[in-house]
Amino acid sequence: MLVTDTRKIETYYKALLERKQSFVGIFFVGVKTTSVFCIATCRARKPKKENVEFYTTFKEALDNGYRPCKVCKPTENTNQAPDQVESAIILVKENPKEKITDYQLKQKGIRPEAVRRWFKKNYGMTFQAYQRMYRINNAFQELKQGKKTTHTAFDTGYESLSGFGYTFKKLVGKSPKQSKGENLILINRLTTPLGPMFICATDNGICLLEFVDRRMLETEFKDLQKLLNANIILGENKHIKQVKKEIDEYFDGTRKTFDVNIETPGTDFQNKVWNFLNEIEYGTTTTYQEQAKKINNPKAIRAVASANGYNRISIIIPCHRVIGKDGKMKGYGGGIERKKWLIEHEQKNVNTQSAI
Repeated sequence: MLVTDTRKIETYYKALLERKQSFVGIFFVGVKTTSVFCIATCRARKPKKENVEFYTTFKEALDNGYRPCKVCKPTENTNQAPDQVESAIILVKENPKEKITDYQLKQKGIRPEAVRRWFKKNYGMTFQAYQRMYRINNAFQELKQGKKTTHTAFDTGYESLSGFGYTFKKLVGKSPKQSKGENLILINRLTTPLGPMFICATDNGICLLEFVDRRMLETEFKDLQKLLNANIILGENKHIKQVKKEIDEYFDGTRKTFDVNIETPGTDFQNKVWNFLNEIEYGTTTTYQEQAKKINNPKAIRAVASANGYNRISIIIPCHRVIGKDGKMKGYGGGIERKKWLIEHEQKNVNTQSAI
């Protein structure tokens, strides 16, 4: 929300002038004269106090018409994992069968308490829970390839079959023996110029790509698990790695179409609508009315708009390219200002030669 407390404004403005790292993520400052917003450590020339206003989230700054500063990149640098956390994540990925202890973190110069705080704030779970999910996903993949449960349990660092079985069933939903034909939804996180996003993927492809502050995101997760009859756990597969690369290229302006596989569980009508969305060319927009006509159902404008709202794979399935017939921006799960930004970004880069 907009900060109106005069004492807080004084404190925040002083922190802005002194570029205090400890205030990164605490406030976002909108500069009225340039229409950009920044974080506390921005290196740009400092504005006068009468020309700024402070917000508690970057989404509120976006919703009030401010653009992310190109110098401090507030939506990226606020949500990126600090170096120590990145180092801890790399340790987990490089040792997917081991439990990384506080002692091991300290040996690498990593403060365990800082890692714990970041995971609780950005993932809503402990670092140990994050590790467990990675280890169980690794075990799940080995079991699917035919490895024996006993070998997998002890190779994954569990001291007993019962402990492994309990944790496995809790996360996957079935015992190791029952799960060999099952599916899992893996979830991961990436940072973009418009804020962090969650990615979900199965063995078949990407099934969700949403901004982490999207309304009703928890409901989307529940619906997805029900539709695919699978549990969501933290992990990474080839589709997640590929989409991270492609989304970076999209925001760089060098990618205009996506190659990653997608999985879109839904009704026949919803998939018909989503397939049409993929036909809207980069840098262009259409209306809900035109969308309804294209699927040979010109009266189904409300149904089309509803199906667009149920699209779980933003940007790749470009529902942001659909606007009202009066040219106004209509509902978008990620927020209207993000929708405007994406359309302007594509129109700015439409004539640049793709590097892909």
